Order: sequence, then structure tokens, then C-alpha cells
Amino acid sequence: MAIATVNEMSVYIHIPFCKSICTYCDFCKVLYNKEWVVAYLKKLKDEITDRYMGENIKTIYIGGGTPSSLSLKELEYLLNLTNMFHKENLQEFTFECNIEDINTEMLDILVKYGVNRLSIGIESFNEENLILMKRNCSYKDTLEKLNLIRSKGINNINLDLIYALPGETLKILKQDLKLFLKLPIDHISTYSLMILDNTFLGYKRIESSPEDIDAKMYDYICKKLKKAGFIHYEVSNFAKKGFESKHNLVYWHNLEYYGFGCGASGYIAGVRYDNTRSLSNYLKGEFKSSDELVSKERMMEYELILGLRKMAGINLQDFFQKYHVNMQNVFPIKPLLKSGELIIQDGNLKISPDKIYVMNEILLKLV
Repeated sequence: MAIATVNEMSVYIHIPFCKSICTYCDFCKVLYNKEWVVAYLKKLKDEITDRYMGENIKTIYIGGGTPSSLSLKELEYLLNLTNMFHKENLQEFTFECNIEDINTEMLDILVKYGVNRLSIGIESFNEENLILMKRNCSYKDTLEKLNLIRSKGINNINLDLIYALPGETLKILKQDLKLFLKLPIDHISTYSLMILDNTFLGYKRIESSPEDIDAKMYDYICKKLKKAGFIHYEVSNFAKKGFESKHNLVYWHNLEYYGFGCGASGYIAGVRYDNTRSLSNYLKGEFKSSDELVSKERMMEYELILGLRKMAGINLQDFFQKYHVNMQNVFPIKPLLKSGELIIQDGNLKISPDKIYVMNEILLKLV
């Protein structure tokens, strides 16, 4: 991906509404309420009007929550807000949705406003996994909807897969992955289930899957997807060539972007900010909850932490040109090169492929 220029920007828009709440979800979300949605979309327009500085927008990502929980009229209003941006050079416009929400009318509206990529939260086709997560989908319905999506001209489709659920075996994961690979998709995002305190599973004190099983599943996913022609380009993301997420690469390249909506985060003019997670505060127009003027030291830390998520790693020469300092003089890289946890290949610093699973432990040694 070409690195964006100063007058190019990306946009993330958060829609916190859901028809039901998944048991593992810790994102900013509330149950759908028509009155709140109408008020929210009006405030979203106010926030965009107040913050957007007129840059050319290269990527847009509408996430949630569940953006597809909106009615067709609400969806049209939301997408019309994106016409406030300069979209002449828009490369990628992603919309998150649930498979059960997809229909011809919704797709026609998405295409009308330039959406060219869908990210769909399938998570699993295993009945016990779906019950545990409070999800609802079937392979047959998914295949039918994916064919409908492609018939409308949207050919860039991501599916999310969650693995290492409590009680899940490697056999169940293999069955899931086999079904995923039979579908007409070019991108898969895979996430090991994290049981967080502020979730239903957390409240129920459900125990996580053992680490050794988690590691075996991750290893299997990496090998199976590579064999199926997917490029492992980021620790959790796999794509056919040319279908890497341009928007998410903005984050991992440590580039600036707008974040609009309740619970969204952004990085603009050297300032990282978080919006309020309180819907009531957002509806009062109290958008931002915190911000941080990023120092050079912190900026380099972000560059390291985000860049090492990429399988290609961080180009040492690019880092030097950006910060006028040798990365090895800033971070304790040499001991990790010696231990084999980090490697330098083709001028790029990266985590050794067989150590990706313990990436967080490596980052803690660096920062």
C-alpha cells in the first residue's frame, strides 16, 4: 500500500446500535432504539461538521456495534453524511454488517453511496459456538447472501472468524475453517476469543481456552490459510493478493485518521483522541473524552507496536527518515535479535514467524 500524503486522510465512523448483544463483545454498543438512532445520526452530522478539515478521503470504515441494524431510511441518512467528505479519490469504503441483515434493498443503498467492501461477522458455523456467543447464522444462508452481494458488484468481502472458545476443539475449528474456505471470499480476520470483564461471558466467570490449545489453533489457521492462497499480512488478518484492508493498514502504518461517533478514536495533527463511550453524553454534544498530544518518543512507540503487527514488519530506513534516529538506538532490539525473537530481513525489522503468537510478550520487552 502506498503511504498516504499529508492531504489524504482516512475516516472511521462508529455506529453503536445492535439488535442483540453478543456475549463476548466489549465494544461501545447499546440495543437498537429508534429514538436514539435518529438523535445519534444528527449528532454525528454535527461532529463531522465541527471536525472535518476538508482533506481528500482515501478510505472509510463504518463499524460498530452493528451498522446494518439501522432501518433503510436511517442507513440512507448515515451514508449521505459521507458525502460531506471529499471522496473523489476514495479507494476503499468498508461497511460492517451481520449476515442476517443483508438484503437487496440494503445492498442497493450501499452501492449507491460507493461502499465497495463488506466486513461480515460470521464468527463460526458451529451450533454450540453460536449459542455461546449469541450469534445467529448458517452456512447455507451465508453462501446465498455472499452470492447476492457479488451480484451487486461488491467483490471485496471479509469474514470474521473467532476461535479458541471455551470447550472448542481443534476438530471443530477445522470444520469451521473448511466451511469458510468454501465461500467466495478474499479476506479473513481471525480472533482468539478474549473473555473480558465487561462482557456477559466475563460476568459469568467463563474460563478462557487453555493457552496451548489456543496456540495450536492459531498455528493451524496460519498454515491452512497459507495453503489456500491467503497472504498472512497482519497478525490476525489474511487476504488474497490485492485484497489487504487498505483502511486497517492506515492504523498499522501509524498514519493519521478521523474517528467519528460514540466510542471512536482518532489521530489528527499529532493528537490521539478518544470519544466518549457514553451515549447520553454524545447526544448532548459532548463528543471527546480525552486526547493526547503525542511526543516524538510516544510516536516512535506507536510506530513500533503497530508496525510489528504487520508480517512485513517495519522498514528501518523509513523509520530513520521519519524520526531521524536509528531504531536500534531507541529500543532494546539487539538482545531480541540475539535471542531470535526479532529478525531483520530485507531491511525490515519483524517478529520471527514462529514467535508471532507471543507477540505481546515481545512488545513488553521493547516498550
